[in-house]
Amino acid sequence: MKVFVAGGGGAIGARLLPQLLEAGHEVVASARSPKGLIGIEALGARAVLLDGLDRDAVEAAVRLERPEAIVHEMTALSGPADLRHFDRWFAVTNELRTRGTDNLLAAAEAVGGVRFLAQSFTGWTNQRSGSPVKSEEDPLDDDPPAQMRETLRAIRYLERTVVDAGGLALRYGSLYGPGTALSGEYVEMVRRRRLPVIGDGGGIWSFIHVDDAAAATAAALERGAPGVYNVVDDDPAPVAEWLPTLARRSGAPAPRQLPVWLGKLATGEVGVSMMTKIRGSSNAKAKRELGWTLSHPTWRDSLGPEPSADFRSLRRASSASGL
Repeated sequence: MKVFVAGGGGAIGARLLPQLLEAGHEVVASARSPKGLIGIEALGARAVLLDGLDRDAVEAAVRLERPEAIVHEMTALSGPADLRHFDRWFAVTNELRTRGTDNLLAAAEAVGGVRFLAQSFTGWTNQRSGSPVKSEEDPLDDDPPAQMRETLRAIRYLERTVVDAGGLALRYGSLYGPGTALSGEYVEMVRRRRLPVIGDGGGIWSFIHVDDAAAATAAALERGAPGVYNVVDDDPAPVAEWLPTLARRSGAPAPRQLPVWLGKLATGEVGVSMMTKIRGSSNAKAKRELGWTLSHPTWRDSLGPEPSADFRSLRRASSASGL
């Protein structure tokens, strides 16, 4: 089918576009910058410069391409993580989750007959009580830290709007692999001992390798009823387990351990919650209903630093694979 990937220049797009092309799809992908266009074209897809918050431009691009499927991967995170000002850090991404989603859905409706997928998230969004691992049937957090409330509202909005329109919201877990913070920024923080274990480190994280996130997305183009799907690996794990593993594999000393009161001074309420309270997610529905299998069923096999790659090496790899 003809697939329009909105936000195809990011970490997931870099792994998704080759998978779609290999499956025989015709792929058009958008980016917000000329640099993003270069990366898309290097992977073999056709590139379109597009601001997802410009409603007229989005509709014009979709009308021109007339895709059979739209994949919403638009985000806008930049710079180091800012847990103290979490909603401010996610402000533009949250606009893309709300206004950007509305723009793409309106364009899809104008064209008609479009299968619609959108990137969502699972992890800290889960309710922080009850079972340690949550399914899609479990409620989201009804009382998140104050600095996360606008971001959670945006995620709720995206999921509700997409599902009501007959689409699928794919809740990716914490991404690792090429181009992700967990294999880049977090590694540097660990090496500098700036990422401590707070309290008992009991917060449970669900991870997903970017290649597996892309594979789930490709599978969802062809199967799966409207709804939300957790796209995570088989191995939710507490911070006290995965963070020392990341340090060891990065050649770093063991992370510091801070009491909760000191951790709150260092990282704020958001950091303490993510280190001590959050819950993991189950992937049973996505595996069952999307026919999805994982290449990296557990983070234990490959969570750690990734080799850096500039555009020249990316292009060489793309050429070598025949894309």
